[in-house]
Amino acid sequence: MYRLTSKLVIYRNIGEDSILFRLSDICQRFAAGEYVKENLVTEIYVEINRLLDIATRYGFDKNLWHNYLAFLLAMTENPFSLVSEKVGANEGTVNEFAKSDFGIFKGLFDYDFSGMEQELGINCFTIVTNYKAVVKSEQIFNKSVSEKVQELSLAIENAEDETQLYTIVTDFYKKYGVGKFGLNKAFRISGEEEFGILSPITTTGDMVLDDLVGYEEQKKKLIANTEAFVEGRGANNVLLFGDAGTGKSTSIKAILNQYYSRGLRMIEVYKHQFKDLSKVIAEIKNRNYRFIIYMDDLSFEEFEIEYKYLKAVIEGGLETKPENVLIYATSNRRHLIRETWSDRSDMSQDELHRSDTMQEKLSLVARFGVTIGYYKPSQKEYFNIVTTLAEKYPEITLTEEELKAEANKWELSHGGISGRTAQQFITYLIGTAGN
Repeated sequence: MYRLTSKLVIYRNIGEDSILFRLSDICQRFAAGEYVKENLVTEIYVEINRLLDIATRYGFDKNLWHNYLAFLLAMTENPFSLVSEKVGANEGTVNEFAKSDFGIFKGLFDYDFSGMEQELGINCFTIVTNYKAVVKSEQIFNKSVSEKVQELSLAIENAEDETQLYTIVTDFYKKYGVGKFGLNKAFRISGEEEFGILSPITTTGDMVLDDLVGYEEQKKKLIANTEAFVEGRGANNVLLFGDAGTGKSTSIKAILNQYYSRGLRMIEVYKHQFKDLSKVIAEIKNRNYRFIIYMDDLSFEEFEIEYKYLKAVIEGGLETKPENVLIYATSNRRHLIRETWSDRSDMSQDELHRSDTMQEKLSLVARFGVTIGYYKPSQKEYFNIVTTLAEKYPEITLTEEELKAEANKWELSHGGISGRTAQQFITYLIGTAGN
């Protein structure tokens, strides 16, 4: 194995601490006879444990060694993989190095551990290459990465040579991308050592816009702006404002699911993290994706100044916002920032020209080119939401009149009329069905 990995060029940045290079070092010492059996076996088990940890995190199955090698190819960002992400297979001398590396990976896929197992009296490689994973909830592992990596793993298994493998991998990069941005839908600011400033959000839900009953005009405006954005046409920052529980956040999450396959990604940012926005944008501005920076329940109290960071990033700083970045925000406040009566005049005990301060605050909203209002539904619209949602669940056997009567009782004691109240009522009915 060492003879293979030592010749890697393009993918040499995988890292000396990786399972691949550590196993390669183990295999080299085994082949040279430079080892103490018990110590070498312990080292092997350490790497197998690391392999099992990755397999659990990403839901790998069957041949974990193949899955791991495919995972490396899918996640390793280097000049070749980043260019392939944008244009797929392309002409250039670098392809000779890439094909050589893919030939090495094909050799690694076909590597025979049986001799080492027999000599050391172990069978761990046989187990991980014929693995049957415990069925796990999707909440436990990253399904988005798991499915793509296993698809790539199977394709490489069936590749005949490095030329075919080159086509498989470059097609994969063009279709899905490379690294965390290619294989994940959404991210948050965390600064974890493994991922840098942006860490993947591994469970994002599968809601679609049709799940939000009503609000057709609002959804139409949101779709039109997002459609223009993913197609590279002019698009605006969007503010969704209005009553609580009306579907603002659901709409944005559904937009991510609808356009993910077309290169849309989402980054969730809270207002205390606005100071990090410039770092976030620096990391994503040159990638071949469209990023929505998502700010949920955005509002500011009079004493909070974080909105100044946001204004500078959206519009006003020396560095313009990249064309592959938009900001989508939701808020229960139309103007985002709490106003007082003293804001509306220059009469203030502690500040001259108070109205200038108010204008500075309100100018934040002007930086959202599209504003979409989500308002509390009428009683009739509320009943329509309830009955439409109920139709999806055969276990709910109430008649329409019974459903409306119970929905009316529910909203009177659960915060009033809203889409959220309707969904909570339906969840309650599903939970009590058959009791």
